[in-house]
Amino acid sequence: MSFMKKSLPRRTFLRGTGTALALPLLDAMIPAMTAMAQTAASPEKLRRLGFVYMPMGSDISSWTPPNAKTLDVLSPTLKSLEKVKQHVTAVSNLELQNAYPGTHATSNAAFLSAAKAKRTESTDYYLGTTVDQIAAQQIGQSTQLPSLEMSMDLLSVVGQCDNGYACVYQNNLSWSTPTTPLPAEAHPRLVFETLFGEGGSAEERKAALKKRASLLDSLTGEIKRLQSNLGPQDRQTVSHYLESIREVERRIQQAETDTKESSLPDLDRPVGVPAAYADHARLMFDLQLLALQGDITRVITFQLARETSNRTYPEIGVNDPHHPLTHHGNDPEKIAKVAKINHFHVSLFAEFLEKLQATPEGAGSLLDHSLYLYGSGMGNPNVHDHTNLPILVAGGAAGNMQGGRHIKFDKPTPLANLHLTLLNKMGIEQKSFADSRGTVDELFEPLDI
Repeated sequence: MSFMKKSLPRRTFLRGTGTALALPLLDAMIPAMTAMAQTAASPEKLRRLGFVYMPMGSDISSWTPPNAKTLDVLSPTLKSLEKVKQHVTAVSNLELQNAYPGTHATSNAAFLSAAKAKRTESTDYYLGTTVDQIAAQQIGQSTQLPSLEMSMDLLSVVGQCDNGYACVYQNNLSWSTPTTPLPAEAHPRLVFETLFGEGGSAEERKAALKKRASLLDSLTGEIKRLQSNLGPQDRQTVSHYLESIREVERRIQQAETDTKESSLPDLDRPVGVPAAYADHARLMFDLQLLALQGDITRVITFQLARETSNRTYPEIGVNDPHHPLTHHGNDPEKIAKVAKINHFHVSLFAEFLEKLQATPEGAGSLLDHSLYLYGSGMGNPNVHDHTNLPILVAGGAAGNMQGGRHIKFDKPTPLANLHLTLLNKMGIEQKSFADSRGTVDELFEPLDI
């Protein structure tokens, strides 16, 4: 391991034309001279918290792991997690009582707030501050972005969306106050420029794309200067990070080209969004990885689709709209298609976890220093209930979490208990959150089998 005489600040940037690129954690940023000191110095800065929302619940029979305490055997829906299951815990029998009377709007709204949404079709909406924003207020203040909100749906419907609830409840996972929803971005190019670009209005950004070459091309001199002062391991880390950014740029540019050359009369589709759902989702997950690796943000939310989404998934052989399938009336064929969509969504999350695991950082990996909660605010979509939610927790929490387990509560337990637990493990001490009645300490205790 090589060290510089002077350590680099953690908030080191490469600066080019209209751009400032944050760097991943390097050995040169850690002044300690031993591996033990490196490990001790890192966790405080290496805590990341992410949330991925899966709409409209699941076929819980295909979701639930067969073993009561471990993930030795994965369920059909979760089988794509095989390579990372030692970093994953499934939690069964969690509920969202404040999501009742049972709607799609309240499923989405309560997922991160565990709060009861005010029933209104107007702008006098009221919910609660979401768990991600409580985290962002503390661990997000020293980063370029306190938090990053992302989604897969380019259209945010306005007005009344579901049983007298304003569409704002379905459009937004994150709320910085009970009256302030935070819009999510679904366009990869705009997310990329939020992370690495010069900002400005949408029109200004579009004009800037025509004038400038790749982000990395404007940083060539800075990169050469930096690399000349780094040790071999740091040079490799920086090179891999820059290659990842270059690859994301290439994919966005290719998506733009494909869209421009398309003969389909799809005038509403913005430039730069991959046509296939999986390609779009993978790109959005890769942008999350870059944001975490560069320490641009430490708090992320990502909505895989809006509640009541009528998206189809022809790439996995499901041509029926998602929402009608979830009202399956116990039809085995429809249930099987819902389970197939659930598995597809989980498989994309599993790929992301594998990439986090393969990204070195400090004394471990990016996955070791992150916590992600994946799940839904709805249990059985056929009856619109909010109990026995499909929930996963993944990551290492800077060495504090042991995965490979299935925690199954004997009776319905508030999802807010889990949110409170994650906050506490992020170093954000709170006595309660929403309707919490305790914490899920089992997540961080040795597995007793």
